[in-house]
Amino acid sequence: MKKDRTSALQAFERLLNIMDELREKCPWDREQTLDSIRPLTIEETYELSEGILDGDLDLIKKELGDILLHIVFYAKIGSEKNAFDITDVINGLCDKLIFRHPHVFGDVKVSGSTQVIENWEQLKTKEKDGNKTILSGVPKVLPALIKANRIQEKVRAVGFDWEERSQVWDKVEEELQELKREVEVNNTDKMEAELGDFLFSVVNVARLYNIEPETALERTNKKFIKRFGYLEEKTIKQGRSLKSMTLDEMNVYWEEAKKYDS
Repeated sequence: MKKDRTSALQAFERLLNIMDELREKCPWDREQTLDSIRPLTIEETYELSEGILDGDLDLIKKELGDILLHIVFYAKIGSEKNAFDITDVINGLCDKLIFRHPHVFGDVKVSGSTQVIENWEQLKTKEKDGNKTILSGVPKVLPALIKANRIQEKVRAVGFDWEERSQVWDKVEEELQELKREVEVNNTDKMEAELGDFLFSVVNVARLYNIEPETALERTNKKFIKRFGYLEEKTIKQGRSLKSMTLDEMNVYWEEAKKYDS
């Protein structure tokens, strides 16, 4: 399904014209602000993520459209404030991409994707209005699991990492033992701190072995929900309550459910 560039530009211009009309004539659209749209943008982003995890191309297409709408909406509000418009947004992005890819648009040579990432992080600190420190570009509002992964990726780009990825297992074991010691003495504050350290080390494992931790955990969430749904369904058909069942009885259905994992 290949369409020419002219069609894409015409479609984008159509969207911009529609946004102008909505902002002028629709009471709801006219009332929206940067702050009011923000929660909706977060929701749409998670819906896109769900479509990607499910491999649902139709849903991905739909949610990409919703996110594009939000980008155009923000840019429209920005233009009304005489702060920026969609042209500024796009040109700023283009300039950034060119600057951060000197191996494509310049004469820099790279040996592979790892060096591209290293150069990317270093170039970000040199940009006008760019990140002043390596970790200043990590958004504070990111979920903790994603944030941990981004922190580790960024420091790796400047050489702060294990020499061999297998070394991370010693760190995982060390953090696990420290957590167990605090659990044994029931030190609540230190238990929380050690659990955080342990989880951070597990995220390191995921990164070093090229596993996306957020995706891995979400797949497990979905798998658990599916299995537990099977357990509930079987229980309801028997006219029983889960609370009246023993763990061994529930495990029978749990093991059955595992056979249907796809």
